[in-house]
Amino acid sequence: MIKVMLCDDHALIRRGIRDTLADAPDIEVIGEAGDYGELRALLRGARCDVLVLDINLPGRSGLDVLHTLKDEASPIKVLVVSMYPEDQYAIRALRAGAFGYVNKGGDPQLIVQAVRTVAQGRKYVTPEIAQMLVESLTTPVPENAHDKLSDRELQTLVMIASGKRLSDIAEELMLSPKTVSVYRARVLEKLNLQNNSELTVYAIRNGLVGG
Repeated sequence: MIKVMLCDDHALIRRGIRDTLADAPDIEVIGEAGDYGELRALLRGARCDVLVLDINLPGRSGLDVLHTLKDEASPIKVLVVSMYPEDQYAIRALRAGAFGYVNKGGDPQLIVQAVRTVAQGRKYVTPEIAQMLVESLTTPVPENAHDKLSDRELQTLVMIASGKRLSDIAEELMLSPKTVSVYRARVLEKLNLQNNSELTVYAIRNGLVGG
């Protein structure tokens, strides 16, 4: 039996994934968390084979969780299930230690297939991600400016472009407003932008947020 934990801040999303996995006779969901704190408490109390993880979490992001588990040499296999398009976060998540990446907008049965695959210690990627990986190895594609951002800087960029104020971002990420301002300044400098309006236009043009 594959023991699975879910970590997503949307209860309805968790329920949908849980119900999908419940139909599989070889998979058991043993716990659910809405943020990093709840997840750590769960992991202290039980062991799981696969963690189904969202990227966009309050406080520490899914990418932060991946880095932490990697640093701890955790045996847990992580499957990232995200609303973000593959071309923006899949490679970043895989580099951070994820064993697979599935878009929430895809066929729910793909999650079942993905959980089984990563539980065996194998990587799960969609044909689109596989193509991206091949191209990144065989073609010297110019790097996007935002590829140079740290995970937290990219998260700040997306949140500002989504219309959130710095105070809201600080509260959601559990950081001080001053720290978020530093991230914003770094993003503007690295992308050679002047203000939030230019930042938002950049994010839309590059598919980081919806237009």
